[in-house]
Amino acid sequence: MPSDPLTTLLSIASQPLCAHSPQVLPPAPPVLRDALSALLGRRNGFYAFEAALHVLPACSERFGLQHWNEPDLWRGEYGELADGLLFFAQDVFGNQFALHDDGVVLFDAETGALEIVAPTLPGWAEALLTENYWSGWSLGQAWQAQHGPLPLEKRLMPSRLFVLGGKYEVDNLRAVDTVESLRVRGDVARQLRDLPDGTEIELRVLPVE
Repeated sequence: MPSDPLTTLLSIASQPLCAHSPQVLPPAPPVLRDALSALLGRRNGFYAFEAALHVLPACSERFGLQHWNEPDLWRGEYGELADGLLFFAQDVFGNQFALHDDGVVLFDAETGALEIVAPTLPGWAEALLTENYWSGWSLGQAWQAQHGPLPLEKRLMPSRLFVLGGKYEVDNLRAVDTVESLRVRGDVARQLRDLPDGTEIELRVLPVE
């Protein structure tokens, strides 16, 4: 693996999603926040891995970091599960990468569970470059081979949620507006919160277009 995985990640990424210099980032652990600000200073938002990875720009647009992290957009649906996190990127399924006191974490869109990716931003980039798991690239590629390019404001949402036994297969996936898919799954995550394994449940799942 190269000494600078962030440079390697940028070498396979799209053009910047915002032409302006990055705005000041929302609050986050200082070292990680500074590293993210530096990355966005090099390229202010981008896609990579055939759009499986979406890194948000720090700008005033709809998918800008400030707007993305406002509670009334989608994160409010997760309640306390989303507290203390700065969401800055997402994988092909809409699971969110966030800055956390422990490092860069992956926030599961269906449960709100956190998985540590790496303690640093370069470590996060290295993980993405070495393991398909973190971006979902291979399944995203297979879906796009059948359905065409993934629209830029959509992510792949399972028709039967993974947490409810849905399979990681192309036939179980559809392209859905990212914000709407997160609102639906945030509602599910709050219903599932703190339930013991094996509990019989009857979920209320909101419709999504």
